[in-house]
This record gives sequence, C-alpha cells and structure tokens, in this order.
Amino acid sequence: MHILMTADTVGGVWTYTHELVTGLLRRGHRVTLVSFGGHPTPEQMQWMKGLESLAYFPTAYRLEWMQESVNDIEQSFEWLDRLIQQVEPDLLHFNQYAYGALPTHIPKIVVAHSDVVSWWVNTREEDPHETSWLRWYRGLVSNGLSGANAVVAPSKWMLNALKTYYISPAESHVIHNGRDAALFDHSVPKEKCVVTVGRLWDEAKQVSLVVEHNHSVPVYVAGSVEHPESLGAATAKSYDQGSVTWVGSQSCQQLRDLYAKAAVYAGTSRYEPFGLAPVEAALSGCALLLNDIPSFHELWGDAACYFDRNNSESLAAKIRMLIDNPEERQQFGARAMERASTAFSTDRMLDSYERAYSSLVKQEAYA
Repeated sequence: MHILMTADTVGGVWTYTHELVTGLLRRGHRVTLVSFGGHPTPEQMQWMKGLESLAYFPTAYRLEWMQESVNDIEQSFEWLDRLIQQVEPDLLHFNQYAYGALPTHIPKIVVAHSDVVSWWVNTREEDPHETSWLRWYRGLVSNGLSGANAVVAPSKWMLNALKTYYISPAESHVIHNGRDAALFDHSVPKEKCVVTVGRLWDEAKQVSLVVEHNHSVPVYVAGSVEHPESLGAATAKSYDQGSVTWVGSQSCQQLRDLYAKAAVYAGTSRYEPFGLAPVEAALSGCALLLNDIPSFHELWGDAACYFDRNNSESLAAKIRMLIDNPEERQQFGARAMERASTAFSTDRMLDSYERAYSSLVKQEAYA
C-alpha cells in the first residue's frame, strides 16, 4: 500500500511519525511523507537514511495552531492537493486537521494528537476568548474532521475532547501511540535521581512544578526553551534551583541515557492527550510519578504512582516516598514497563493502523 502521510517537526508528533513510518516501510508499504512547521534539523532526519521506499517533502508552512497561519494553510492546501494528484497514493494519513477537508476520492484518516481549545481549557482552566482567529480555527478543525473517512485519537480522552469542542466524527478509533522497546535500556543500575521532559514555553507541560520545592535527590529537566515561533535566541535565563538542573534540548541518545539512569520519571503535564515521554521512561525501567489527570489514569491505571493534581508539594512528597522506598519504586517500575511493552508497543500500533488503512481502502474499492 502507498500511504501519503503529513507530519510536523515540533514535539512528539515527529517521534510518532518516525516510529510509524519506519514500521510501515519495514512491513513492505510505500510512504510519501510531507512535513510542516519548519524544516527538520539534521539530527531529526537521521532515521530517514537508507529508506528507499520513503519519499520525503519538507515544507516551512506554518501549522494550523500557530498564529498568522491562515495564508499558510491556504497555500499548503493547494500545494498538498497538487502533490497528491502527482504521486497517487492509496490512502491519506493526515496528522493535522485541515487537510481532512481536501476534496478527493482517496480515503482520508485524520489523527487528533491535540488541539487548541482542549489545550486552553485544561491548561488555563477557562474557555478561550472568542476571536476571529479562534472562529477560523474551530471551523478548520470541524471541517477536517467532517471530511475524513475516519478519525483516530491516541486516547479515549482525546477523542471525547473532539466530540466536546468540535463535532462527533462519523467513524472514529482509539489507537495508542507506540515505541520500540529495543531502543531503550532498562539494564543500567538506577541512580537516586528523577528526570522529567517538557518544553519550557509550553504551559501544558508544567515543568515549573519541580522547581517550586527543593528535593533530596537530583532532578533533571530536559526540553527546549525556545518557542517554535520565536525569532530570537533561546531564553538564557537559568532555571537551575537547588537539586533541579535544566539540561535543555537533548538528542535521542542523550534522552535514552537520562531515562536509563533515572529511578523515577515525573510527568508534570496538566494537559497530555497521550505522552510519549512516559512510555520511553517506562521502557527504561523508571517508576512513573504522574500528575493526577484523567488521560494519565486512562493510559496507565495502577502501573503509575500519582501526585495530587497540579500540586508541587504533593509531587515533592511522592518523590521522597519513591526514593526512600526502593522496593515499592521497583514494583512501580516493573508495572510501568509491562504496561508500556504491551499496550504501547510499535507492533500493536502498526497492526491497528494497518487494519484501519485496509478497511478504508476496501470501502473505497466497493463504493
């Protein structure tokens, strides 16, 4: 099967794309990949080397959630339509909402990774202010969802958010994101330290919680400090405080090394429709200490330990508890690894997408 897939180069969607595309190619499919949101770095493109069945088209068109993106979306809509006519794929897999509205007979899947309204409501704890841009964005998302033959979300929570703030898709599926366990090392002896991952500029990641209290063990915070729409240099301000060290953006290997040595992963997000970092940490043998939000409970159940929602004092207390109780910490680590290895494996994700792809292509053939 020949799949045309869109992606963006900002955050976890690129990691998800890497995992899914390489798996599809390994299973004999062809992929035409188009990226938006700015050109990827050389390090981001390393995984593409030697993949003969992959055709890649990077673009600098703004993403739909970015301000001043209206013209970019219109231009990218026309550009993508021309590319589809040129390469003639069997199926379209869009990781943005807008392109679900493209007028074509080719089956379309739209994958909902997050959205502006649910982000705002769960991060700011209020409805977003009604503006002309927000009206345009809501229409864009709703039209894309309506135009898709099927909508996929990585959690039930995210699918319900679409139904709450936009429309209820005619056909929908929950397909969990997956990671390859072989990429991570759980054999390294654990050190008494904590790691968390989150972009400084993203309020939803809420990494500020870890600096509000001092901790008895080192806490490492990995993530970019520069907003993708920033035109200036990265923020120079230091967020190191006591036991907390901000290590900045990390390569894939650097993140693996951090996960491998850390005894605990702290998931501080107040908004997380899925979250690949907890999966990666779990596959590395870390005990998961997560914010008490519905999506984390849905995904991890009793395989994780939880701190009181958005409460830095509770976070600090639970860190102390896990560090001071190695047997309980190891039990949480084992449960998290088992959960990640089964529910969030690459093969399980690939099986689910292949079934969805095949069903839609067959429906089109019989139409």
